[in-house]
Amino acid sequence: MLEYISTDKAPAAIGPYSQAIKAGGFLFASGQIPINPADGEIDTNTITDQADVVCRNIGEILKEAGTDYEHVVKTTCFLAEMADFAAFNAVYEKYFTGKPARSCVAVKQLPRNVLCEVEVIAYLG
Repeated sequence: MLEYISTDKAPAAIGPYSQAIKAGGFLFASGQIPINPADGEIDTNTITDQADVVCRNIGEILKEAGTDYEHVVKTTCFLAEMADFAAFNAVYEKYFTGKPARSCVAVKQLPRNVLCEVEVIAYLG
């Protein structure tokens, strides 16, 4: 059985998808970009500030699902520029202290021309 997770403390989906879904003891969260959930705007323009907004938005989705960063088992991180890798990691490691498995890739372009996007899978069991 699937349970859809949604919170107004994280950005609403900007397409035909859910913020997150609980399934089989896991939470699968859609990629988050640095949108301010209060107004739907992107208020930051540095990789560190954008990564921080992304991680906080993920935290709100995790909280709504009844879990936290420590239960994240896998992340997939997308960067607009691999040159931002070190700065992104400096923010990322403050939130994901349990060191989940991770993939991190540079992509040609992200939605709304942001600098980073992160999706997570968390264990709920």
